[in-house]
Formats: sequence, C-alpha cells, structure tokens
Amino acid sequence: MSDQQQTEISQLGEFGLIDRLTENLDSINESTSYAVGDDAAILNYQGDTDILVTTDMLLENVHFDLTYVPLKHLGYKAAVVNFSDIYAMNGTPRQITVSLGISKRFTVEHIEELYSGIRLACAIYGVDIVGGDTCASHQGLVISVTCIGDAPRGRAVKRSTAKDTDLICVSGDLGAAYMGLQVLEREKVASAGRNDFQPDFAGKEYLVERQLKPEARKDIVKELADKGIMPTAMIDISDGLSSELIHICRQSNCGCRIYEDRIPIDYQTAVMAEELNMNLVTAALNGGEDYELLFTVPLVDRDKIEKMAGVKMIGYICKQELGYAMVTRDGGEFPLRAQGWNPLASNNDNEAEQ
Repeated sequence: MSDQQQTEISQLGEFGLIDRLTENLDSINESTSYAVGDDAAILNYQGDTDILVTTDMLLENVHFDLTYVPLKHLGYKAAVVNFSDIYAMNGTPRQITVSLGISKRFTVEHIEELYSGIRLACAIYGVDIVGGDTCASHQGLVISVTCIGDAPRGRAVKRSTAKDTDLICVSGDLGAAYMGLQVLEREKVASAGRNDFQPDFAGKEYLVERQLKPEARKDIVKELADKGIMPTAMIDISDGLSSELIHICRQSNCGCRIYEDRIPIDYQTAVMAEELNMNLVTAALNGGEDYELLFTVPLVDRDKIEKMAGVKMIGYICKQELGYAMVTRDGGEFPLRAQGWNPLASNNDNEAEQ
C-alpha cells in the first residue's frame, strides 16, 4: 500500500464507500439493464421479463446478537430481508442462494436450526433455495443471501423516478423494530450473571416480533397491482424512514415534505419510547429494520391510496431546491437528515444517530 494519506472508511460510511468503489463503473454486457444504486440490479436477456438480483450480508455482533436472537428466527429474517428488496423493486422473489461462514462453536444441529428458518421463509413466500457455499469463520457466524426475482419488462420500480407533486406513502407502522431491539437489549443487560432469569416481554410482544421476525410486504405490492397503481419510486425501510426518503430524493433530483402527525406509529412503540424517555418521532424516522415499503405515486392516485388499509400518505415530493423537511405539528419545518444506522460508521457515530 502506498504512503499517501489514507481515508478511514467511517468517514465515507456504507453508501459513500459504495459510491466511491462503483464510480465510473461501466456495464460491458447488454443484459445489464440497471446496475449499482438500487434495492436490486435489473438484468434483461432479450425477453419480456426483467431479472432482479440482490444480495445482503449479516455478521454476528454487527447485525445480530445470538444472546437473544434464536437461530431459526435469524434464518427467517436473513431470507425475508432479501425478499423485501425484490418487492421494493415491484418484483417477485423466486430463488435464493445461501452462503455461510461458520465458526467452530457451532454444531451441525445449530446450522440445521438456522436453515429451518430459511426454509420456512421460502415456503411462505414461494421461493426456492438453489445453491450457496460454506466456509470456516474466525469471527462468529456470517450469513450472505443472494435473491433472484423478476418483474414484467419495464415494470420494475427504481428509486430514481419520483416526480414533483408525487404523494409519499408508507406501509404499516414505523419504529417498532427499533423499539423491539431496545427491549431485547434491556433484558440482556438485566439477565447478566443470572442463570434463572426469565425475560419480561409482557405488553411488548409486537415490538419483539418486529425485530426478530420481520415480514416482507408482498401483500402491498399485490394490492397496488390489483388497484392499477404503478409507483413512481419505491424502496424498503431498512435504515430508517429519513435515510430511505433522502435516497429517493437524491436519486430522483427532488425534495420532499412529510408531516409529523401522519407518520404511522403503533401504540406499543409509543409506550416503549415513553418508558425509555426517547423521542418517538426520532425513533420512527431513524430506527430502521421495519422493512415496510416507502413509495411515491402520482397525485391522480390519491383516492385509490386512501382506500388501502395498510398504507398511509405522509407527504409529497417537491422541487429539489426546497430540500428535505418534516412539517412539525405546530406548522414549523424540521430538516431531514440521513441518520439511520450506518454499519461502517464509528460506534460513537451510530450511538449518536440512534
């Protein structure tokens, strides 16, 4: 390595590093229709179907803690988060490959338990396991899943095609998965040194389930199609509402306004935030791991969206020069920042963001 000044990866963060590595990365093959920069790549082999490909890696003690994450739940989640990326492109997941890095402390039975969760997710969502790889790991458990899906040609939805006056919509509710993580971490601390400890999840069951066993919003993609609604841009919420919305705005060269009082939040999330003396809206904006769909639709689809029980309109797309902001309950404007969890930032940065 040269003696020139080196750049800490934490200075760039995950997406800055990706931008740096893929800058001026030209596609050689005609079949590469759309490459780096979205939830999935789009490939086309001269047919009427676009092939969607996405991959995701989970590392022990970075993305999950086996102190409180059951292996079966972990396997289910590892598969579902990849399905979610395909649905976020308005596609259908079809196959996955699963690669594992396994340390010596795991037995065959442990890995079978992990795989039972993966198999369950595939059975529920209609996805085939078609391959993968295994190798030794000196750093605990590593899971890498690649998902292959498809969409009718020209129907895949990107992040880069939102337009001025589009409505901003979100499925489900936000912040619950992050609050579920706080519950699990709290019980982990309380259990330290106690062999007879029984965790107390009473009244927090929904939060814990949202963290340990998320679901991809296949139902929302189907309902949008049934109602004849074609989103102009879409992304799944893995890193927090604010971060994902700014991804759409930056890639679409536009601004946005969302309304604080329209952000959907579950009752258990609100109660937990109060218990922890945390700002509820901040948790909903920046918590992440909800795996809900954030999407934009033309203004003419407003009436159709209002009839969808699982979707809420939270704002609108505006001109780029107006920036990104949340309209507070008192009518003021609060600038949005991409403060969702960044796995390549320093620990202190992540603690501040969350």
